[in-house]
Amino acid sequence: MDTEALKKSLLKKFQEVTADRLQKIQLGVLDLEKETADQAADDVARELHTMKGEARMLGLAAIGQLAHAAEDVLRAEREGRTATEIATDVMLRACDVLSDLIEDMSGANTGTSASEDIVRAMAEVSGQAAPAIHVAKPKPPPVAAPVVAAPPPVAAPRPASVDAPAPAVAHPPGRGGEEEAPSAAKSAIADRTIRVNVEVLDSLGLLAGDLLVESARGRLRSSETEALFERFSRLGDRFLRLAEQVEIPNEVRMVLDRVESDLHMLRDDAFRFVRRNDDGINILHGNLSKMADHVAEARLVPLSTVFDAFPRAVRDMARTQTKEVDLLIENADIGVDRSMLADVRDALVHLLRNAVDHGLESPDTRQQLGKPLTGRVRIRVRVDGDMLHIEVEDDGRGIDPERLRQVAVNKRLINAVQAAALSEREAIELIFRPGFSTREQVSELSGRGVGMDVVKRKVETLGGSVGVNSRIGRGTTITLRLPQSLALMKVLLVRLGDDVYGMPAADVEAVMRVKPDDRLEIFGTLAVRHRGKPTALVALGPLLGLNGGNRFDRPPAVVVRHGEDHAALVVDGFVDEREVAVKPCGGEFLKGAPFIAGTAALEDGRIAVLLHVPDIMTEVRRMARPVTQAPAAKRLRVLLVDDSPIARATEGALVKALGHMVEEAQDGEEAYGKVQNNSYDLILTDVQMPKMDGFSLARRLKSTPAVARIPVIILSSLASPEDKRRGLDAGADAYLVKGELGVEVLAQAIDRLT
Repeated sequence: MDTEALKKSLLKKFQEVTADRLQKIQLGVLDLEKETADQAADDVARELHTMKGEARMLGLAAIGQLAHAAEDVLRAEREGRTATEIATDVMLRACDVLSDLIEDMSGANTGTSASEDIVRAMAEVSGQAAPAIHVAKPKPPPVAAPVVAAPPPVAAPRPASVDAPAPAVAHPPGRGGEEEAPSAAKSAIADRTIRVNVEVLDSLGLLAGDLLVESARGRLRSSETEALFERFSRLGDRFLRLAEQVEIPNEVRMVLDRVESDLHMLRDDAFRFVRRNDDGINILHGNLSKMADHVAEARLVPLSTVFDAFPRAVRDMARTQTKEVDLLIENADIGVDRSMLADVRDALVHLLRNAVDHGLESPDTRQQLGKPLTGRVRIRVRVDGDMLHIEVEDDGRGIDPERLRQVAVNKRLINAVQAAALSEREAIELIFRPGFSTREQVSELSGRGVGMDVVKRKVETLGGSVGVNSRIGRGTTITLRLPQSLALMKVLLVRLGDDVYGMPAADVEAVMRVKPDDRLEIFGTLAVRHRGKPTALVALGPLLGLNGGNRFDRPPAVVVRHGEDHAALVVDGFVDEREVAVKPCGGEFLKGAPFIAGTAALEDGRIAVLLHVPDIMTEVRRMARPVTQAPAAKRLRVLLVDDSPIARATEGALVKALGHMVEEAQDGEEAYGKVQNNSYDLILTDVQMPKMDGFSLARRLKSTPAVARIPVIILSSLASPEDKRRGLDAGADAYLVKGELGVEVLAQAIDRLT
């Protein structure tokens, strides 16, 4: 290799290594303000000294000068000649300048105005004279054996170009002649670690997935071969039995005996081949499955690649807000698919900014509340099966649902009636609405709102979900649930007609057969009881715009979960659960189609369409949620009478959605007592109840002059003409069938009667 080529190679390696080393230096500088300051100072000193030596070896004078000046500042801080906070600030600024020099190497030797300014600033802090940067023509690096044999250290990879972490190798001697070498374990790890281009890993991932599918096809062909041999064997047996029943000469009988012997030998050889082939195919499939897992693992990058930049970012944000914040990160070594890094980073940046800016109180406020002056933000990571859970928790003021309702009304995102009908969870989820708040408006809230729609969109694009848990005055926890890898995914394959569709197994909670007795209607929407709770029941085919529907008395269904929402999706049948190689949609037919996340090849040659569960759940919510009406002319006080708690809950929510106030009674007798002591604008009553049924209650109300003018609506599952006539004869003003009940039907009846 000629000198110029070697120089370019070493400079490129220096850029990669120094960028990673800078990240370690920044983390160490931030730790100078913590209890681990002594260890942090040693680590920073070692990294700076190594950087200085490498820069000078390559003729990068400006970088060497900066590293040397930073060493002086660090020594002054350790000796107590300058304040820790001042030293931290100036060294972090130096890291920024070093980052610029490394990105654009044109000033790495001669320096820039920014590098000269920061060197002077560090000299003032350390009390050292600032030597002028010596501008000289860069000399080619020495090509002696030690340099070539021991190139600059290889540090942890950067997410933009690599996937596998690579710890640093041995460092040059430290100051004062002290040897500063890493442990033998680290050296051993470094010897086994290489940098791999991400395009190579992507290609390997696709190839591993294709080989896995081809291996599954081999297993299928092996089964078909075995079936063919069995057919030949049965045919031979039939032939021999037929020969035994026919009178033939002895000469022919001898030939048949030899044929029979040959047939038995052929059958034995055939089945021995089938067993050996099955064993070979199974071993091959197992090895290919392991290979696919290893490739998927190689695509994983430690989340620390993203998290390492957060401590300084949080510190800078906190200082602009004059707040004190302690950032804790747990399990940052857990890996995530390289292709997801950018989206995960963007989502977490939004969450951290909101936590520091809007979640945590000022020190004065925290002192008044009896909280520690330093606010706490914690990032906690864990793996649950194939899913990654990332929690961002703060101990701030929490989210006030009532304030969110008011802001949403003020911004005309919803009206007052809609706001009043929102549950606490629905009110908190207002933060995910696009344009919910501007920065100024959010600062008036006891919560957050900036960018949360961006977080939700990014996470759901990756097939994940976002959950929020908040306690006023205690803090907020936002949980991101994401697939750990996008290359290989475990899916449940279902059948719709002759086509196969897949759903991520992580989103599937159960499979079931829908019994007629388990079905019920809520707000006029079909539902099914699942684990004691009503769950929306939706035919998947029509939802996807396909033909067909429920053709069975007990149709198969898949219960899927997205965040806190559940739905039972009716399908035509189940195929299998397996790990597949996910590929993006190709061609114009599927590209951009709703509800579709990708495709996967199956061993029988068919292509499975992988469904995007967040899109499906959004559509299910839209179908199942009633359209809230405009504010009524008057907010009514309604008495709801029903002995079923579930019926009272569902019907009460329906009435509240129309903007009215609801009180409840469990039977006609209790209702009549309430009417004597309270004033109501409307009474809704069931028929079949203990003590006093709905018909008797209507007759008694209409025969009592003081309350006879209160409109009475009977809500009943009894739908025959005779039942309706009995209700109207009892004095009811309207008779509505529960199975036909919806927002519009109820609203029209109330408007007509009031």
